[in-house]
Order: sequence, then structure tokens, then C-alpha cells
Amino acid sequence: MFQFSNNNKRYHTLDYFYKNKFGCKIAKISLNGGFTCPNKDGTKGVGGCIYCSKLGSGDYAGNPLKSITEQFMEIKKIMDKKWHDTKYIAYFQANTNTYAPVKILKEKYEEVLKIDGVVGLNIATRSDSITDECLDYLEELNKRTFLNIELGLQTIHEKTNILINRGETLKEFEDMVKKLRKRHINVIVHIINGLPYETKEMMLETVKYLNNLDIQGIKIHMLHIIKDTKLAELYEKEKFHVLTREEYVNIVCDELELLREEIVINRITGDPNPDELIEPKWLIKKFGVLNEIDKEMARRNSYQGKRVGK
Repeated sequence: MFQFSNNNKRYHTLDYFYKNKFGCKIAKISLNGGFTCPNKDGTKGVGGCIYCSKLGSGDYAGNPLKSITEQFMEIKKIMDKKWHDTKYIAYFQANTNTYAPVKILKEKYEEVLKIDGVVGLNIATRSDSITDECLDYLEELNKRTFLNIELGLQTIHEKTNILINRGETLKEFEDMVKKLRKRHINVIVHIINGLPYETKEMMLETVKYLNNLDIQGIKIHMLHIIKDTKLAELYEKEKFHVLTREEYVNIVCDELELLREEIVINRITGDPNPDELIEPKWLIKKFGVLNEIDKEMARRNSYQGKRVGK
């Protein structure tokens, strides 16, 4: 059995990591802090990334019209029906969650940290949206709670970044990873497989690049085309290739083999809203995708990190 798994997975599972760190089940509760994004408000661009939903990729986050505590308690109530003796990580998910004055950030983060059972924060943001003042606060926060900063990268390829309207550079990303790690703050990176016109080799190049950075976790997503997005318009016009389930599984298994075994796999497939999904329809059956990844890794007799340095 792979050493960083407690359920016969052949990669470093988040459940294994949490149970070894906290000694219990950890549930992540997605929140909407009511933030916007520099790629939406005109600072960097307008319209956001072409795949971003109208909820800012926070489709499962709370209602921004409610307080952070109200959002948390509503979702916690649902979680408590599934699991007992659980602790919680508050996940600021929608849009760019450091894109505000530090005073506002403190109000929202500190509010949720006061809730009983909350042991940490995950904050999803962009590398171009963390000021030096914010870094100072995050460094202090990191000493009081379990903190992860989630940075969207998606791809290292500039041509793709222009196409998807990311509005930030690879240098900005790399510089921010270094700044965060200098302050001993954990970094989780988001990537997307299946971006328009990217080849398998390009996707693997992104993972090889990340494997050489000091990151602690990764989220691997499958591109999903959501209604009422610029991506949906592009797909309707150009009908670019969307990865099949078999292609996606094969790419993910290759990526796992190229990642250091200590990097925690926080996510390994997408989780779209079925009512908003245009393609790929196979993504709705999340556990089917997970099972196919497990079967392919077993078929290969492989594991995370097998091809690191090769």
C-alpha cells in the first residue's frame, strides 16, 4: 500500500493527511466572502476567466448575502448529518479571497475562527492579489491556525493563459509561491486539464514545473463547460476537443507519477453543478472517475512519484 494513503489509494490523499494531522475526520465548509476579482472589476480585466461561473467558481459556497457565521452554520448542519466527531476547515472559495483591504479580510477570517471546531482556513486567491500587508497578516495567522493559501495557476502555457483571459503571469505566480513559503505558509495549486487546444504533453509540462516548486498540495480539475460563460460561447463556435473520461484518467495517472509523494492531492477531478454543465457529461459521475483512476494506477502497478526525475 502507498505510504500516504489509508484506503488503498496509490496517491497522497487529503483524508490521510487530515487524519494524521488532526486525528479525526475533517470537513471543509465552503464560504462566500462577497469578494470580487481583479480580472472582473477592470483592474486586470473584465469578465473574469472564460470558464468562471457567475458565482466565481463558488457554486457550492454559501450565500454572500448572509454573514460568514450564518453560512458556516447552515452548511455545518448538513455535514453533521453525514459525519460525527468532526472538526472543520473554513474554505473561502468564491472569487479572489484576499482581494480586499486587510481590515475587511480580518473581519471575515477572524469571525469564522471563533466558531467552535474550526481548526483551519483555506483561502482561494490569485498570485497578483496578495499585498505585502496581507502577507504580514497571513504570516501571523499561520501561527494561530492551520492555514493553506490556494493559488490558481491552471497552466504554465502563456498562449493558453491569453486565450482563457487569466490576466496574470507565470512570474507573478512563482514569485508569490516563494513569498508565501518564505513565511512558512502552505501553498496549494489549482491546475486544469483539458483547457482548449492544450495537448497531453502541455498538461504534463505544467505538472513537471510544479513538482520543482516548494508546494504542499495540488488540486487537479477537469475543464468543465458551464452555461452562460465565455467558454461556452467559444465551445459553441469552435467545438474544440473535450477530453474523454479515458483520456482524462490516463493524463491524471501520468501526472500523479510525476509528482513528489509528499505533495497532498487535495482534489483529483471536477465537481460541477449538473444543472449548469454543458460538457463533459461524464464528469457528473464523480465516483466513477475516481474509481477509474484507482483501477488504472493498479493496472500499471504504479503510485504517486514513480517517475519523478524521469
